[in-house]
Amino acid sequence: MEQSADLLATPTRNRRSGAGIEGMAEVELERSERLAAVREGSVASLHSWELVTAVDGPGTRLTLFFAGCPLRCVYCHNPDTMEMRRGQDVGIEEIVRRVRRYRRVFAASGGGITLSGGEVLMQPAFAGKVLRAAKEMGVHTAIDTSGYLGAVASDAFLEDVDLVLLDVKSGSEESYQALTGRALQPTIDFGDRLARRGIPIWLRFVVVPSWTDDEENVERVADIVERWQGVIERVEVLPFHNMGQDKWDTLGMEYKLRDALPPSKEVMQRVRDQFRARGLTVH
Repeated sequence: MEQSADLLATPTRNRRSGAGIEGMAEVELERSERLAAVREGSVASLHSWELVTAVDGPGTRLTLFFAGCPLRCVYCHNPDTMEMRRGQDVGIEEIVRRVRRYRRVFAASGGGITLSGGEVLMQPAFAGKVLRAAKEMGVHTAIDTSGYLGAVASDAFLEDVDLVLLDVKSGSEESYQALTGRALQPTIDFGDRLARRGIPIWLRFVVVPSWTDDEENVERVADIVERWQGVIERVEVLPFHNMGQDKWDTLGMEYKLRDALPPSKEVMQRVRDQFRARGLTVH
């Protein structure tokens, strides 16, 4: 899928509050140079980065959050990642240096790098170069994706991926469209492809009251996941929270879940039990 010139346009100075790319050198290019650099994969628009343990994959992870996402999930807690223009430009050399810097941490903890977002597959050329460099250093790699853009991940790209954190957000085309504004089938197709290649998957499912939590919808999600059972290492059932509401307000975006409450413990247990009934390891 080709990105439009608008998506690749010069990033705005309306920065997110928080860590962002603090500590990383930002690249400044003219518009035409930037478009070429992003397409070639020498520059990417990044939202932020962090070094975390027991999140985004095994061990201590260097997680890079790419800016830009084709989905418009109603419960998104980082709506400032939806548009690439809200990121900051970083060169490939800066990221490779940082991966090299943390190699001993990764080796000691069983960790590695995770490319997240936004949606990492919005910028596959840059992501592919990061993955290749990490594998050359012997570093474990993961991508965190909705799978919607899975078709842009070449076979060579996937050769350098050790783990996929895959979000299946709802169980039917109708409910998925209402929740994300996009189609479900590309995610299923991507999961099928990962299963054929034997790439391990950590499945993520967010329980959103009145949107994804009803028993029939969960069964449909479980039906999808069950077809990948040979590569599913775990299913992470996550409760909805509205901690991103302030960001929606700051960006002047309509937040449809303003009055929604997190799911009850009973609902969370029932959802986890539905996945466990399929023989899946659930967290």
